[in-house]
Amino acid sequence: MTSLFQIPSQEIYDRLCKSLPIPPREYAKAIALPGSEVEGHSPIYRNEYRPQELISNLHPQLDTLHSLFEFSCISNGTKRAFGVREKIIGGGGGGVPEGKVSFGRYVWQDYNTIKQRRNNLGSGVFFILENNPYKTESEAHARIKYDPNRRAEDEGFVLSIFSHNRPEWALCDLASAAYSIVNTALYDTLGPDTSKYILQLTESPIVICSKEKIQGLVELKKAHPEELCNLIALVSMDSLDLMVEDLRLKQFANANNISLFDITQVEKIGAANPLAPIPPTPKTTFTISFTSGTSGANPKGVVLTHENAVCAGVFRLIRSNASPSEPYTIYSLLPMAHIYERSNIQTALGAGQAIGFSQGKSPATLLDDVRELQPSALSLVPRVLTRLEAAIKAQTINSSNSWVKYIYTKAINEKMRLQALPSENDYNPPHLVYDRLLNALRRKIGLGSVKFIMAGSSPVSADTVKFLKAALNVGITNGYGLTESFAGFIAGPKFEYDPVSVGAVGITTECRLRDIPSMNYTSKDAGGPRGELLLRGPQIFREYYKNPVATAESFDKDGWFLTGDVARVETARDNRMFLIDRVKNFFKLAQGEFVTPEKIENTYLSSFPFIQQIFVHGNSLQSYLVGVVGLDPTTIKQYIKTRFQDELVEQEDILAFLNEPKNKRILLQDLNVSTKTKLQGFEKLHNILVAFDPLTVARGVVTPTFKIKRPICTKFFQNELDGLYAEGSILRDEKL
Repeated sequence: MTSLFQIPSQEIYDRLCKSLPIPPREYAKAIALPGSEVEGHSPIYRNEYRPQELISNLHPQLDTLHSLFEFSCISNGTKRAFGVREKIIGGGGGGVPEGKVSFGRYVWQDYNTIKQRRNNLGSGVFFILENNPYKTESEAHARIKYDPNRRAEDEGFVLSIFSHNRPEWALCDLASAAYSIVNTALYDTLGPDTSKYILQLTESPIVICSKEKIQGLVELKKAHPEELCNLIALVSMDSLDLMVEDLRLKQFANANNISLFDITQVEKIGAANPLAPIPPTPKTTFTISFTSGTSGANPKGVVLTHENAVCAGVFRLIRSNASPSEPYTIYSLLPMAHIYERSNIQTALGAGQAIGFSQGKSPATLLDDVRELQPSALSLVPRVLTRLEAAIKAQTINSSNSWVKYIYTKAINEKMRLQALPSENDYNPPHLVYDRLLNALRRKIGLGSVKFIMAGSSPVSADTVKFLKAALNVGITNGYGLTESFAGFIAGPKFEYDPVSVGAVGITTECRLRDIPSMNYTSKDAGGPRGELLLRGPQIFREYYKNPVATAESFDKDGWFLTGDVARVETARDNRMFLIDRVKNFFKLAQGEFVTPEKIENTYLSSFPFIQQIFVHGNSLQSYLVGVVGLDPTTIKQYIKTRFQDELVEQEDILAFLNEPKNKRILLQDLNVSTKTKLQGFEKLHNILVAFDPLTVARGVVTPTFKIKRPICTKFFQNELDGLYAEGSILRDEKL
């Protein structure tokens, strides 16, 4: 493993500006390493750009998040770093009605300011912990010690972060990196039991959080004083003052052996008691990212080092096609508790990019924020993309204005046709007339500055990607990554004509496929090897936190990480990869056929645009499949109008209508017909439960990234599934 560029340090910035971006065609392909194929496995695949080695950084001096940020501040000190929208309170003369809140322009802090705040926060954290009145003689508290000579392998304390996206979240990351503090994240969707589990396991003495989390955290310690005895400090990201409510919070915290501060206080304490940063090494742990998984067991803590994080940043910088010297702005909407957005933010900070934060937690403000911010790129997840798709369709191809509907249908269909033509280059096929129309649409909805959109976190419908890419006339790159790889390590071209592919493996990681005979996936399959995806390289994590059993189970004897995902490598197309299944998600029906529900679910979701959720179920005592279907609240109305010549508005009326046996049978038939030849007969559903948003994080049946927790989902819907089987196959019911 080596650096991408070997040049003297004083020339780094100038040479990076000249060397980046790398033309997309140079890293668009993967190659099979000669002689690397062994029994039961495919060859090893690496990116064609540098197949002889894996890349771990841009330059030897830029090998940690701390060194990247320091370098970024030298080059970009006076440039915009963190931006938040000005909050306008009604009644103050700003044109906002009394009692209402509005948001104005973005207000920015530059890189020099953020660097000083980082140092103040890091110094202040050490001060309030080392001088904390509730500090004990415990082993965990013995690790609370500022030591500028600490080694990478020396264990320190863990700082926990609990908030929605905001600049203070990213500031905590910067302080952690600069002072070699390991951090972790808590998040609401895991629930209080999991927060207790993480705090107890990590023995974390401090949580930096948004104000609304304080009451719950203190109550958690009050309910579990022994398990959480090491928690002795809370820092509010919001101001605390002399109001009665805040004084009560402080009294409540102190009554439970917790000191409560706000972040401004801690930064002032740090400014008065400054400590020099403790630079990490590449092997220093940066964060422990807890992933909920799909089994329902306690989450596993993925230990991620600075080397892992820097590798992820190198991969992202290459994919962005941006020069370090060009102004570049990103929009932060996705939860920073998940590694996808952490990677986005860390990469942007290392590259001197401007980061505009969302108004709040909800994606409902996306278009309003983006219209004001004018970002260069967007990182979104499938759920947000489908909402954007529905909104654009309502204004264009489903418009009530017949002329608007006609012209946009022609334009979008033609762009989809052009973009589906095979091409060696990653470019958008032009159209003299329709490009102007579609570019105007993109500007109208606020995305005029967006050069491309990154889709990740979970599978996205190919139809959604095709439509948005054409309607917005902008590239969309479909990527893949895991918490264990610090997010993405592979992504397809922005104008990939087959958007189901996730592209060729990147320059920081190598991969191979392992045969799974029980699922009929082998490295000798026609069309290219199929099997479990295995990963190795400097971007891949080293262990699960305090979990040697899970760690041992996740790596083979040669150091390959077993992802549990099933992939196909298309050898005829530059060795691009397709994710097609999960290793453990299969069961056998009564007649002996093996069924992989995740493949079936993805096929239905990509084929039938009127649903946005689906859970497929079967067992060895039954000869057919049943399922739970979540309707798309926007598109289902048009489906009912077109298919049944009926107009329904209220969700209750829609559900009552579609759950009538005859109507449900028609819906199910259409659902199955939409898959065409993609599914075999035994893979198709025979009965369904129809609902709106049945698979929610609050119910515990999906992870925060909306992956189905299959055992828990089965248990949750057990009565309904039993009822569907009792009702029988409505496809076979001749009376309907």
